[in-house]
Amino acid sequence: MLSKAKIKWIHSLNLKKNRKELHLFVAEGHKLVTELLPHMSCRFLTATTEWLQRYPDIRAAEIAEASLQELNKASNQQHPQEVLAVFEIPDRKPDLNYLKNSLTLALDNIQDPGNLGTIVRTADWFGINTLLCSVGCADAYNPKSVQASMGSIARVAVHYVKLEEFIPTLNLPVFGAFLEGKNLYEFRHLPQAAVILMGNESNGISGKLKPLVNEKLYIPEFPPGSIRAESLNVSIATGIICAAFRKPPTNARLP
Repeated sequence: MLSKAKIKWIHSLNLKKNRKELHLFVAEGHKLVTELLPHMSCRFLTATTEWLQRYPDIRAAEIAEASLQELNKASNQQHPQEVLAVFEIPDRKPDLNYLKNSLTLALDNIQDPGNLGTIVRTADWFGINTLLCSVGCADAYNPKSVQASMGSIARVAVHYVKLEEFIPTLNLPVFGAFLEGKNLYEFRHLPQAAVILMGNESNGISGKLKPLVNEKLYIPEFPPGSIRAESLNVSIATGIICAAFRKPPTNARLP
């Protein structure tokens, strides 16, 4: 049985201060939980009897059977699923030697947890396994961020740093997204060791980070000069830019 005390404990992890203090976060749903289990330590897992019978080899520090009604009380979702788990937030440190030779995403004050989670998932898709976030960014372990990442939070290391101090230590070219930048598709070659800097949903890249940008990128509207939406969602824009960086040279042979 899922006790009232456990339900209260699960709900307490909706607050960032509690997640930070306890180093724990909540994940819900079969796909998300099963994606995380092989990669992260599970402190507590609760699921229906039927789900537990289908997955008898699940490993967690504590497992509790629950009815759908009990899971509904513990859930943050409108339509709760068969399983909910509490995972430990990994204690990761940035690997400077690796970062200096890889493509890295840096996020400046991204506020929407859903956008952040989608960017984590996008980074995972394009083989970018490190995300540098300014201290003002949304929490990557917010339930909405975790859900939007669809398990990629297990494979992408998210670090909160002072970007204005950390980025220069990498000695890498920095590409930033700007409305007045150079057309993304006019670059003949984009390096595989670089920093892609994405700005706040409303205000773009902050003034203190603009001097760090070596190349300003712009995603052109199509057709050129047409009247379209004022701007792209930051997670969509990130995906388009990452795809351009991962595009092989024209003379390269695809696997």
